[in-house]
Amino acid sequence: MDQFEYWLAALSVSDRKKTLLRSYMKSAEEVYYIEETTLRRFQFLNEKDCNTMIQAKKMWDLQVEYTSLVKKQIRLVTCLDPEYPKKLADIPDKPYALYVKGSLPDEQRFSVAIVGARNCSRYGEKHAYEFAEYLSRHGVQVISGLARGIDGISQRGALVGQGNTFAVLGSGADICYPRENIGLYGDILELGGGILSELPPGTVPRPYHFPKRNRIISGLSDLVLVMEAREKSGSLITADMALEQGKDVYALPGPVDSSLSRGCHQLIRQGAGILLSPEMLLEEMGISGGNFQEKNTEAKKMLESLENMVYSSVVLYPRNIGEIVDESGLTAQEVLETLVSLEIKGYIKEISKNYYVRV
Repeated sequence: MDQFEYWLAALSVSDRKKTLLRSYMKSAEEVYYIEETTLRRFQFLNEKDCNTMIQAKKMWDLQVEYTSLVKKQIRLVTCLDPEYPKKLADIPDKPYALYVKGSLPDEQRFSVAIVGARNCSRYGEKHAYEFAEYLSRHGVQVISGLARGIDGISQRGALVGQGNTFAVLGSGADICYPRENIGLYGDILELGGGILSELPPGTVPRPYHFPKRNRIISGLSDLVLVMEAREKSGSLITADMALEQGKDVYALPGPVDSSLSRGCHQLIRQGAGILLSPEMLLEEMGISGGNFQEKNTEAKKMLESLENMVYSSVVLYPRNIGEIVDESGLTAQEVLETLVSLEIKGYIKEISKNYYVRV
């Protein structure tokens, strides 16, 4: 990738037109140096497009912009590059380029998108985490959007499952949004995953960026899981895009009186698969799985009574010390001391300050 490719990718011209330009010219450098009279002869470019390109050449300092990209450890992968995801290349409105921090998904492995409500319930949070953790532990890559709620909790679950997860942002790849997920953003990169965006570095999140980025989430995935969704939500947009791309969609059934499950029930009525357990889903995907319930039961038998009480209050999705104290009925000091003991023995893990999960 060179500075001219970066310039072309960042232009405010449609992806289709960028691709056409590159098909007519041998390189992005040739596009950059094209004469204005020649540029205006391309019938697929309108006057606004031509003016955008002309002004960009005058206003951009290519070397400065490109150096900034390199310093941020972001690389550009265009649709003409060998490493451009093949799953994404097959969708009709593929992005011309992706800005990538970290890795791209492994094309040889299954990838599942897990999406849902930002203001999710504990029910949705629990199942998003458990599905992601279980699938990840069995080698399935998890794709999501790093948003609050279902997105973030599923990606945290994937990391606890010791697998890779990839976040597609509605901002530049160098901007973590929401900021509260900055720890997760860093962990994804540190543990071998990736942060992806079709938007140039420095682009701030805007409401209209998110529906568009959803086609990338579904495009990178083999199937899409909707964990919780209202009747009108971005998750349903992702599901619609997945169906248009020929991908299977599954939805988590919920309480009939929950507004957060109405979107899922709507999908199920329309023929989406029903999520009953991660084990069943894995079987439908043709991947064999182990029985982690047996593992947890054996672990309990090996623990002392006090440890067993605390261990029973730690589940597969993050719980803080206050929640564990409330459920176990022990004092905060007893819980703290026992958590340390359980972590030393390898039964639990502190995934962020004062938040614990089983391992």
